Amino acid sequence: MRKIEIADVTLKTLSNEREVSLLFREKSAIANTADMLGANVIELPPVKNHREDAIIYKTIAQNVKNAILAIPVGFTAESVAIAWDSIKHANKPRLQVELPVSTIQMEYTYHVKQEKMLAKIGELVKEAKSFCNDVEFSAVDATRADDDFILSAVKIAIDNGATLINLCDTAGVSTPEEIASLVGKVANVVSVPVYVQVSNRINMAVASAFASINSGASGLKCAMAGKEGLLAGEISDAISVCGDRIGAKIELQGTKIHASISDMLSKINHKEYEISSASEASKILFEDESTLADVTSAAIALGYDLSESDLGNVYKALKIVCEKKTTVGAKEFEALIASNAMQAPSTYHFESYTTTSSNVSKSMSQVTLKVNGEIICGVSAGNGPIDSAFRAIEQCLGHHYELDDFQVQSVTEGKEALGSVLVRLRNGGKLYSGNGTSTDIVAASIRAYVNALNKIVAEEA
Repeated sequence: MRKIEIADVTLKTLSNEREVSLLFREKSAIANTADMLGANVIELPPVKNHREDAIIYKTIAQNVKNAILAIPVGFTAESVAIAWDSIKHANKPRLQVELPVSTIQMEYTYHVKQEKMLAKIGELVKEAKSFCNDVEFSAVDATRADDDFILSAVKIAIDNGATLINLCDTAGVSTPEEIASLVGKVANVVSVPVYVQVSNRINMAVASAFASINSGASGLKCAMAGKEGLLAGEISDAISVCGDRIGAKIELQGTKIHASISDMLSKINHKEYEISSASEASKILFEDESTLADVTSAAIALGYDLSESDLGNVYKALKIVCEKKTTVGAKEFEALIASNAMQAPSTYHFESYTTTSSNVSKSMSQVTLKVNGEIICGVSAGNGPIDSAFRAIEQCLGHHYELDDFQVQSVTEGKEALGSVLVRLRNGGKLYSGNGTSTDIVAASIRAYVNALNKIVAEEA
C-alpha cells in the first residue's frame, strides 16, 4: 500500500482569504496543530515584510519537530536568499519555486512569454538549490496549460535540481478525469515525486484527489480550513473508508483530526486565547508575596521582552496594587505593563477624531495626530468605529502594525463609566502595549494605540 504524503497549506490559504492578517500566535497555533496531526509538510506564505516575517518563521521553524517546513522563494535571487534565511534553522527545510505555466497567467501576471518563463524556472530552481537540497517546483495553473509546455517546464526544473514537482488546479474547473490525465503524463516521465493541489470549487476535491492518486500522485496538498481547497478532515475520512480500495494510506491522525482542527479554529477566530507556555494567561496570578522572578516569568509568558528597569517598575507597581487587593490576574498585570513599562516621550499626540457607524455599512473614521508640531490626518473605512480609527492612524503613519490584542475594561460604574483600553502592537517580533482611558471608548482606544506607537518609535530611534 502506497503512503501518500500530505502537505498542509492552511497558513497560505488563510493568509490569502482573510482580510485581517493572521497574528503571530495564530500562525504558531496552525503550524503546531498540523505538525501534531502528522502532516508531512507545512507550507508557509511568502515573505512580505522581511523583518517581521523572518522572526515569526524562525520561531515556527524551531517549534516544528517532525514535518518539512516549506516556503515560496519569490521571483528574484534576492527573494530566494530572504526565504532561505527565514527557514534555514528548520529540521527539514524546503524551498518552493512557484511559477505559472498557463499562457494567461504568464502573460497577464508576469508579462512574459513561454521561453522567458522556462529560463526563469531554471534560474530560480538553480538559485534555490544553491541554498537547500530540497527544492520543489510548483506549476501554478497547470490544468489550463499546454501539456507540452508543462513537460518542458518540469524537465527544466529537474535538470536544475528540483526534487519534487507539484501540479496546481488553480482555476478549479477541471474534472477528476482531466486532473488524473495530467498527473499521469507528468508522473510517467519524471523520476521525482509528483504532488497535486486540487480545488473544491466545483465540489470535486476528494474525487480529484483519488483520481490523482490512481494516476501516480505521491502527495496531496490540503488545508485544515479554507473555502475552495481540499480539506484535511475530508480527505482523512475518505482515505480511512476507501484507502484499501485504491491502495493508499496517509499519516494524518484521523481520530484526533476533527477535534484538533475545531480547537485550532476557535483560537484563530478569537473565541479563545491561551498562551502556549508553562504559565498560561489563565494561570497568571499574583499576591503580596510574589517575587520579581514571578513577574519576569509572567511577562515572558505573555510575550513581553522587558528590560531590567521596566521589570523593576512593573514589580513596584504590582506591590502597591497587591497591598490594596488580595490578588492580581493576567489582565490587570498587562495593564500595569502598559502603564509602567517602556515609557516613551510622546512623539505622536492625539488631537481629534470623527467617525460614522452603521449596522448596514462599514464605519468611516478620520483621525488627526500632531507630530513635531505638524498636523497629519488619516481617513479609512473599517468594520466598526474602532477598526476604522486604527486604520486611519495607519493612514497617518503610512505603516501597518500587527494588532496582537485589544482589551476594554470598565473603571467606574454607571452611564458615564470611565473605560480603560489596552492595545498590544507587535513590531519586529516584539510586543508594545499602550493604555488609554476615557468615557468615550473610541477615544480611549485611539489613545491606547498612540501610546503603544510612541513606545515603538522611541525604541526604533
